Amino acid sequence: MEYRNVGKSGLKVSEIALGSWMTDLSGGSQVETARQTVRLAYEKGVNFFDCADAYSGGEAEKFLGQILKEYPRSSYVVSSKVFFPTGAGANDWGLSRKHIFENVDRSLKNLNMDYIDLYYCHRFDTTTPMEETLRALSDLVTKGKILYYGVSEEWGGARLEEAQRIIEKYHLYPMTVLQPQYHMMDRYIEHEIMAVCEKYGIGITPFSPLAQGLLTGKYKKGQPFPEGSRATHQADRQVNNLLTDENLDKVEALSKIAGELGISMPVLALAWILRKKMISSVITGASKPSQLESNLAASGVVIPEDALKEIDGVLGFIPFERHVG
Repeated sequence: MEYRNVGKSGLKVSEIALGSWMTDLSGGSQVETARQTVRLAYEKGVNFFDCADAYSGGEAEKFLGQILKEYPRSSYVVSSKVFFPTGAGANDWGLSRKHIFENVDRSLKNLNMDYIDLYYCHRFDTTTPMEETLRALSDLVTKGKILYYGVSEEWGGARLEEAQRIIEKYHLYPMTVLQPQYHMMDRYIEHEIMAVCEKYGIGITPFSPLAQGLLTGKYKKGQPFPEGSRATHQADRQVNNLLTDENLDKVEALSKIAGELGISMPVLALAWILRKKMISSVITGASKPSQLESNLAASGVVIPEDALKEIDGVLGFIPFERHVG
Protein backbone atom coordinates (compact mmCIF):
# COMPACT_ATOMS: atom_id res chain seq x y z
CA MET A 1 0.00 0.00 0.00
CA GLU A 2 1.18 3.49 -0.85
CA TYR A 3 0.25 6.67 1.00
CA ARG A 4 -0.37 10.29 0.07
CA ASN A 5 -0.73 13.57 1.91
CA VAL A 6 -4.20 15.02 2.17
CA GLY A 7 -3.76 18.22 0.19
CA LYS A 8 -1.03 20.40 1.64
CA SER A 9 -1.54 19.00 5.15
CA GLY A 10 0.86 16.61 6.81
CA LEU A 11 -1.82 13.92 7.20
CA LYS A 12 -1.03 10.77 5.21
CA VAL A 13 -3.70 8.34 4.07
CA SER A 14 -3.65 5.10 2.10
CA GLU A 15 -4.33 5.48 -1.62
CA ILE A 16 -7.24 3.09 -1.17
CA ALA A 17 -9.71 3.82 1.63
CA LEU A 18 -12.62 1.72 2.89
CA GLY A 19 -16.00 3.41 3.06
CA SER A 20 -19.02 2.46 5.15
CA TRP A 21 -21.90 3.69 3.00
CA MET A 22 -22.83 0.22 1.70
CA THR A 23 -21.87 -1.73 4.83
CA ASP A 24 -24.59 -4.34 5.40
CA LEU A 25 -25.42 -4.73 9.10
CA SER A 26 -28.79 -6.41 8.58
CA GLY A 27 -27.89 -9.83 9.98
CA GLY A 28 -25.30 -11.87 11.83
CA SER A 29 -23.54 -13.26 8.77
CA GLN A 30 -23.49 -9.84 7.09
CA VAL A 31 -21.98 -8.24 10.19
CA GLU A 32 -19.29 -10.92 10.37
CA THR A 33 -18.42 -10.44 6.69
CA ALA A 34 -18.19 -6.68 7.21
CA ARG A 35 -15.97 -7.24 10.26
CA GLN A 36 -13.64 -9.49 8.26
CA THR A 37 -13.48 -6.88 5.49
CA VAL A 38 -12.46 -4.06 7.84
CA ARG A 39 -9.83 -6.22 9.53
CA LEU A 40 -8.42 -7.35 6.19
CA ALA A 41 -8.22 -3.72 5.03
CA TYR A 42 -6.22 -2.77 8.11
CA GLU A 43 -3.93 -5.78 7.75
CA LYS A 44 -3.28 -4.89 4.10
CA GLY A 45 -2.21 -1.34 4.93
CA VAL A 46 -5.45 0.63 4.60
CA ASN A 47 -5.29 3.36 7.23
CA PHE A 48 -8.25 5.50 6.10
CA PHE A 49 -11.81 4.50 7.05
CA ASP A 50 -14.66 6.74 5.91
CA CYS A 51 -18.02 6.90 7.69
CA ALA A 52 -20.90 9.30 8.40
CA ASP A 53 -23.43 9.96 11.11
CA ALA A 54 -26.25 9.23 8.65
CA TYR A 55 -25.06 5.77 7.64
CA SER A 56 -27.45 3.19 9.11
CA GLY A 57 -28.72 5.80 11.58
CA GLY A 58 -25.41 5.88 13.44
CA GLU A 59 -24.96 2.10 13.56
CA ALA A 60 -22.18 2.22 10.94
CA GLU A 61 -20.15 4.52 13.20
CA LYS A 62 -20.70 2.22 16.19
CA PHE A 63 -19.70 -0.84 14.14
CA LEU A 64 -16.56 0.80 12.80
CA GLY A 65 -15.54 2.04 16.23
CA GLN A 66 -15.94 -1.41 17.77
CA ILE A 67 -13.54 -2.98 15.27
CA LEU A 68 -10.95 -0.22 15.14
CA LYS A 69 -10.58 -0.14 18.93
CA GLU A 70 -8.58 -3.38 18.46
CA TYR A 71 -5.78 -1.29 16.91
CA PRO A 72 -3.65 1.66 18.11
CA ARG A 73 -5.55 4.92 17.56
CA SER A 74 -2.49 6.53 15.99
CA SER A 75 -2.38 3.88 13.26
CA TYR A 76 -5.55 4.84 11.38
CA VAL A 77 -7.51 7.82 10.10
CA VAL A 78 -11.28 8.02 10.55
CA SER A 79 -13.65 10.43 8.87
CA SER A 80 -17.28 11.22 9.53
CA LYS A 81 -19.78 13.73 8.22
CA VAL A 82 -22.52 16.08 9.37
CA PHE A 83 -25.64 17.50 7.70
CA PHE A 84 -28.45 14.95 7.42
CA PRO A 85 -31.18 14.68 10.11
CA THR A 86 -30.32 12.76 13.26
CA GLY A 87 -33.65 13.52 14.92
CA ALA A 88 -37.05 15.10 14.37
CA GLY A 89 -36.25 18.54 15.78
CA ALA A 90 -35.85 21.75 13.79
CA ASN A 91 -32.14 21.89 14.67
CA ASP A 92 -31.41 18.19 14.17
CA TRP A 93 -29.98 18.70 10.69
CA GLY A 94 -27.87 21.11 8.65
CA LEU A 95 -24.64 22.99 9.29
CA SER A 96 -25.57 25.35 12.09
CA ARG A 97 -23.11 25.75 14.95
CA LYS A 98 -25.62 24.04 17.23
CA HIS A 99 -26.07 20.95 15.05
CA ILE A 100 -22.37 20.63 14.24
CA PHE A 101 -21.34 20.82 17.91
CA GLU A 102 -24.03 18.40 19.04
CA ASN A 103 -23.46 15.96 16.22
CA VAL A 104 -19.69 15.76 16.55
CA ASP A 105 -20.28 14.66 20.15
CA ARG A 106 -22.81 12.10 18.92
CA SER A 107 -20.33 10.73 16.38
CA LEU A 108 -17.51 10.62 18.92
CA LYS A 109 -19.76 8.64 21.26
CA ASN A 110 -20.78 6.26 18.46
CA LEU A 111 -17.16 5.72 17.40
CA ASN A 112 -15.96 5.56 21.02
CA MET A 113 -13.09 7.89 20.12
CA ASP A 114 -11.64 11.09 21.56
CA TYR A 115 -11.28 12.79 18.19
CA ILE A 116 -12.20 12.43 14.51
CA ASP A 117 -9.37 12.87 12.01
CA LEU A 118 -11.41 14.23 9.09
CA TYR A 119 -14.85 15.81 9.48
CA TYR A 120 -16.86 16.63 6.36
CA CYS A 121 -19.91 18.75 5.67
CA HIS A 122 -22.01 16.06 3.98
CA ARG A 123 -23.95 18.61 1.92
CA PHE A 124 -24.22 22.42 1.58
CA ASP A 125 -26.70 24.15 3.89
CA THR A 126 -28.45 27.10 2.22
CA THR A 127 -30.17 28.00 5.52
CA THR A 128 -26.96 28.68 7.46
CA PRO A 129 -24.37 31.41 6.77
CA MET A 130 -21.13 29.90 5.51
CA GLU A 131 -19.20 31.96 8.06
CA GLU A 132 -21.09 30.27 10.92
CA THR A 133 -20.31 26.80 9.58
CA LEU A 134 -16.62 27.49 8.98
CA ARG A 135 -16.17 29.14 12.39
CA ALA A 136 -17.77 26.12 14.06
CA LEU A 137 -15.51 23.67 12.23
CA SER A 138 -12.40 25.73 12.97
CA ASP A 139 -13.40 25.91 16.64
CA LEU A 140 -13.74 22.11 16.74
CA VAL A 141 -10.13 21.88 15.52
CA THR A 142 -9.11 24.23 18.32
CA LYS A 143 -10.96 22.06 20.84
CA GLY A 144 -9.24 18.95 19.49
CA LYS A 145 -12.49 17.16 18.67
CA ILE A 146 -11.56 17.07 14.98
CA LEU A 147 -8.12 17.41 13.43
CA TYR A 148 -9.04 18.50 9.88
CA TYR A 149 -12.26 19.42 8.09
CA GLY A 150 -13.63 19.35 4.59
CA VAL A 151 -16.76 19.60 2.49
CA SER A 152 -18.75 17.77 -0.17
CA GLU A 153 -19.09 18.27 -3.90
CA GLU A 154 -22.17 20.46 -3.43
CA TRP A 155 -19.97 23.36 -2.36
CA GLY A 156 -18.69 23.79 -5.93
CA GLY A 157 -15.93 26.06 -7.19
CA ALA A 158 -17.57 29.40 -6.32
CA ARG A 159 -18.43 28.29 -2.80
CA LEU A 160 -14.91 26.97 -2.24
CA GLU A 161 -13.54 30.36 -3.28
CA GLU A 162 -15.96 32.12 -0.92
CA ALA A 163 -14.99 29.75 1.89
CA GLN A 164 -11.34 30.57 1.33
CA ARG A 165 -12.05 34.31 1.62
CA ILE A 166 -13.83 33.75 4.93
CA ILE A 167 -11.04 31.51 6.24
CA GLU A 168 -8.39 34.08 5.36
CA LYS A 169 -10.43 37.03 6.71
CA TYR A 170 -10.96 35.49 10.14
CA HIS A 171 -7.69 33.48 10.29
CA LEU A 172 -9.55 30.18 10.65
CA TYR A 173 -8.02 26.74 10.37
CA PRO A 174 -7.82 25.92 6.66
CA MET A 175 -10.08 23.58 4.76
CA THR A 176 -8.15 20.39 4.05
CA VAL A 177 -10.26 18.07 1.92
CA LEU A 178 -13.13 17.72 -0.57
CA GLN A 179 -15.19 14.57 -1.08
CA PRO A 180 -16.89 14.54 -4.51
CA GLN A 181 -18.19 11.82 -6.77
CA TYR A 182 -15.54 11.16 -9.41
CA HIS A 183 -15.06 8.31 -11.82
CA MET A 184 -14.50 7.64 -15.51
CA MET A 185 -18.15 8.30 -16.37
CA ASP A 186 -18.47 11.45 -14.23
CA ARG A 187 -15.57 13.88 -14.58
CA TYR A 188 -17.34 17.14 -13.76
CA ILE A 189 -14.76 18.14 -11.11
CA GLU A 190 -12.22 18.45 -13.92
CA HIS A 191 -14.17 21.42 -15.33
CA GLU A 192 -13.34 23.73 -12.42
CA ILE A 193 -13.31 22.19 -8.94
CA MET A 194 -10.06 20.27 -9.28
CA ALA A 195 -8.17 23.43 -10.23
CA VAL A 196 -9.60 25.29 -7.23
CA CYS A 197 -8.51 22.47 -4.92
CA GLU A 198 -5.02 22.52 -6.40
CA LYS A 199 -4.87 26.31 -5.97
CA TYR A 200 -5.59 26.12 -2.23
CA GLY A 201 -3.95 22.79 -1.44
CA ILE A 202 -7.22 20.97 -0.77
CA GLY A 203 -6.98 17.20 -1.09
CA ILE A 204 -9.66 15.22 -2.94
CA THR A 205 -11.06 11.91 -1.67
CA PRO A 206 -13.59 10.72 -4.27
CA PHE A 207 -16.46 8.36 -3.52
CA SER A 208 -18.19 5.97 -5.91
CA PRO A 209 -14.98 5.43 -7.94
CA LEU A 210 -16.40 2.37 -9.70
CA ALA A 211 -19.65 4.12 -10.69
CA GLN A 212 -21.87 1.98 -8.47
CA GLY A 213 -20.31 -1.17 -9.94
CA LEU A 214 -20.56 -0.22 -13.61
CA LEU A 215 -16.76 0.00 -13.87
CA THR A 216 -16.19 -3.46 -12.43
CA GLY A 217 -17.03 -4.86 -15.86
CA LYS A 218 -19.53 -7.36 -14.45
CA TYR A 219 -22.49 -5.81 -16.30
CA LYS A 220 -22.68 -6.82 -19.97
CA LYS A 221 -24.88 -5.38 -22.71
CA GLY A 222 -27.77 -7.69 -23.54
CA GLN A 223 -27.13 -9.98 -20.58
CA PRO A 224 -29.09 -10.35 -17.31
CA PHE A 225 -27.77 -8.56 -14.25
CA PRO A 226 -25.48 -10.81 -12.18
CA GLU A 227 -27.31 -12.47 -9.30
CA GLY A 228 -26.96 -10.47 -6.09
CA SER A 229 -25.41 -7.44 -7.82
CA ARG A 230 -26.36 -3.93 -6.80
CA ALA A 231 -28.54 -3.52 -9.89
CA THR A 232 -30.83 -6.29 -8.61
CA HIS A 233 -31.56 -4.81 -5.18
CA GLN A 234 -30.41 -1.19 -4.73
CA ALA A 235 -33.40 0.83 -3.62
CA ASP A 236 -32.44 4.16 -5.24
CA ARG A 237 -31.55 2.48 -8.56
CA GLN A 238 -28.48 4.67 -9.06
CA VAL A 239 -26.51 2.00 -10.84
CA ASN A 240 -29.45 1.10 -13.06
CA ASN A 241 -29.49 4.64 -14.42
CA LEU A 242 -25.84 4.20 -15.44
CA LEU A 243 -26.37 0.93 -17.28
CA THR A 244 -26.98 2.46 -20.70
CA ASP A 245 -25.82 0.83 -23.92
CA GLU A 246 -23.41 3.72 -24.47
CA ASN A 247 -21.79 3.26 -21.06
CA LEU A 248 -21.64 -0.52 -21.40
CA ASP A 249 -19.92 -0.13 -24.77
CA LYS A 250 -17.35 2.15 -23.15
CA VAL A 251 -16.72 -0.33 -20.33
CA GLU A 252 -16.20 -3.11 -22.88
CA ALA A 253 -13.58 -1.00 -24.66
CA LEU A 254 -11.94 -0.06 -21.36
CA SER A 255 -11.86 -3.71 -20.29
CA LYS A 256 -9.81 -4.48 -23.40
CA ILE A 257 -7.31 -1.77 -22.42
CA ALA A 258 -7.13 -3.22 -18.91
CA GLY A 259 -6.49 -6.68 -20.37
CA GLU A 260 -3.67 -5.35 -22.53
CA LEU A 261 -2.09 -3.85 -19.42
CA GLY A 262 -2.50 -7.08 -17.50
CA ILE A 263 -4.79 -5.61 -14.85
CA SER A 264 -8.47 -5.94 -13.98
CA MET A 265 -11.13 -3.41 -14.92
CA PRO A 266 -11.60 -2.23 -11.29
CA VAL A 267 -7.84 -1.69 -10.94
CA LEU A 268 -7.78 0.32 -14.17
CA ALA A 269 -10.68 2.50 -12.96
CA LEU A 270 -9.09 3.19 -9.57
CA ALA A 271 -5.57 3.73 -10.90
CA TRP A 272 -7.02 6.13 -13.48
CA ILE A 273 -8.41 8.29 -10.68
CA LEU A 274 -5.12 8.15 -8.78
CA ARG A 275 -3.31 9.52 -11.85
CA LYS A 276 -4.18 13.02 -10.56
CA LYS A 277 -1.84 14.35 -7.88
CA MET A 278 -4.64 16.14 -5.99
CA ILE A 279 -6.35 12.82 -5.34
CA SER A 280 -5.37 11.91 -1.79
CA SER A 281 -7.27 8.63 -1.52
CA VAL A 282 -10.06 6.77 -3.32
CA ILE A 283 -12.97 5.76 -1.08
CA THR A 284 -14.07 2.29 -2.10
CA GLY A 285 -16.88 0.09 -0.90
CA ALA A 286 -16.60 -3.64 -0.38
CA SER A 287 -19.34 -6.00 0.71
CA LYS A 288 -16.88 -8.88 1.12
CA PRO A 289 -13.11 -9.40 1.47
CA SER A 290 -12.63 -10.56 -2.12
CA GLN A 291 -13.92 -7.23 -3.46
CA LEU A 292 -11.54 -5.41 -1.15
CA GLU A 293 -8.60 -7.50 -2.38
CA SER A 294 -9.45 -6.53 -5.96
CA ASN A 295 -9.51 -2.83 -5.08
CA LEU A 296 -6.28 -2.88 -3.09
CA ALA A 297 -4.34 -4.03 -6.15
CA ALA A 298 -4.75 -0.52 -7.64
CA SER A 299 -2.36 1.13 -5.17
CA GLY A 300 0.89 2.02 -6.87
CA VAL A 301 -0.31 1.15 -10.39
CA VAL A 302 0.81 3.71 -12.98
CA ILE A 303 -1.06 3.72 -16.28
CA PRO A 304 1.25 4.44 -19.28
CA GLU A 305 0.67 7.71 -21.16
CA ASP A 306 -0.33 5.96 -24.38
CA ALA A 307 -2.97 3.99 -22.49
CA LEU A 308 -4.25 7.20 -20.83
CA LYS A 309 -4.68 8.75 -24.27
CA GLU A 310 -6.54 5.66 -25.45
CA ILE A 311 -8.81 5.85 -22.40
CA ASP A 312 -9.57 9.51 -23.09
CA GLY A 313 -10.50 8.53 -26.63
CA VAL A 314 -12.98 5.97 -25.31
CA LEU A 315 -14.48 8.33 -22.74
CA GLY A 316 -14.77 11.30 -25.09
CA PHE A 317 -14.60 13.85 -22.25
CA ILE A 318 -14.30 17.53 -23.19
CA PRO A 319 -13.57 20.00 -20.35
CA PHE A 320 -15.94 22.96 -20.43
CA GLU A 321 -14.42 26.17 -21.73
CA ARG A 322 -16.30 29.10 -23.18
CA HIS A 323 -14.68 31.01 -26.01
CA VAL A 324 -16.12 34.25 -27.37
CA GLY A 325 -15.34 35.29 -30.93
